[in-house]
Amino acid sequence: QCANVTSFIFLSLGTGSNILSALQDLFWLLKSKVEKQLQIISVLQWVLTFLIMGIACTLILMYILCTDCWAIAALYLAWLVFDWNTPKKGGRRSQWVRNWAIWRYFRDYFPIRLVKTHNLLTTRNYIFGYHPHGIMGLGAFCNFSTEATGVSQKFPGIRPYLATLAGNFRMPILRDYLMSGGICPVNRDSIDYILSENGSGNAIIIVVGGAAESLNCTPGKNSVTLKNRKGFVKLALRHGADLVPVYSFGENEVYKQVIFEEGSWGRWVQKKFQKHIGFAPCIFHGRGLFSSNTWGLIPYSKPITTVVGEPITIPKIDNPSQKDVDFYHSMYVDSLIKLFDKYKSRFGLPETEVLEVN
Repeated sequence: QCANVTSFIFLSLGTGSNILSALQDLFWLLKSKVEKQLQIISVLQWVLTFLIMGIACTLILMYILCTDCWAIAALYLAWLVFDWNTPKKGGRRSQWVRNWAIWRYFRDYFPIRLVKTHNLLTTRNYIFGYHPHGIMGLGAFCNFSTEATGVSQKFPGIRPYLATLAGNFRMPILRDYLMSGGICPVNRDSIDYILSENGSGNAIIIVVGGAAESLNCTPGKNSVTLKNRKGFVKLALRHGADLVPVYSFGENEVYKQVIFEEGSWGRWVQKKFQKHIGFAPCIFHGRGLFSSNTWGLIPYSKPITTVVGEPITIPKIDNPSQKDVDFYHSMYVDSLIKLFDKYKSRFGLPETEVLEVN
C-alpha cells in the first residue's frame, strides 16, 4: 500500500512537471508571437510615416482650421512660422525619442545591425556617404536616427545627422517628428551650419545616390549611383570634413520593385517627378500585414548590415578646384569598392560579386 502511495506521489509530481513545462512552452510561444506582432507594427508605423504622414498632417491641420477648434491649428501655424529655420540650424533632436522601445522592435524585425570598422575622432567633423538608397533607406534611418543599434556607444562623442529631402521639413508635425530623431534637410544651408557652426564631432549622413539610385534598387543587385555625384566631396573640402564610406548589405533586398527600362514611358514619368519634385515614384511591394505570402507595404524581413568604413582625411580648401574634387572623389570611390569587397562574403554575397558604380 505504501508502495502504491509512493508511486502516486511520483506520478503526480511527474504530471505537474509536464504541465509546468507545457505552460512554459505556451508562454514562450505567446511571447514570441506578441514580439513579432510588435515588430510588424513598429515597421508599419515608419512606412506610413514615410509615405503619408506629411500629407495627412497637412490635411488634418487644414480641416481643424475650419472647425470650432481652429485656435489650436492657428497656434501651431504661428509656432511653425517662428520655428521655420530650426531645421537649417541642426534641428531639435530628442534622446528620449531616439531611445523609444519601438525602434528596438523595428531593428529586430529585419534584423538591422551596425558594424564599426574604425574609431572616429571627436575633434573632426564627418560626411558619411550612405549606399545604396534602397526604397526607403531603412538601414540609414534605424542606425543613425535612433539608438536601436547603439550608434552613440559605438561612436562615442559623435552626433549623427541623417540628411533627407528639404521638402519634408515644410510639412507640419512631420518636420518635428523627423527633427526629434536628428534628421536634417539635405541642403547647403543646413550642412554648412552643422559643419561650421556646431563645433566638432558631427557626422552628416548623406544618401549619395538619392532618388535616381532608388529607381534601380532590386533584390540581388548591388549598384550605386556615384560617378557624377561629387557635390558631397566639394562640401567636405570646403569644411575640411573627413569622408566616410558606408555600405548597407541587404538594403535592396527588403522590397521588390518594378524596374522600367531607359526610354520607357514609366522611366520618363519617374525622371520628371525626380527633376521637379525631388523624389521618384517607385512601384514596389513587400509582404502583407497579416501574411508573408501576400503583397503589401511591409518590407520583407531580410537582414540589413550597415558597415561604416575607414575615414578619408580631407584638407580644408575654401575654394576647391575641380581637380581637387575629382581627386578626392576618386579616392572615395576606391575606398567604397574596397569596403564592399572586404565584407561582401561575410554577409551572404559570393566572392565573385562586383559592386556596380554608375
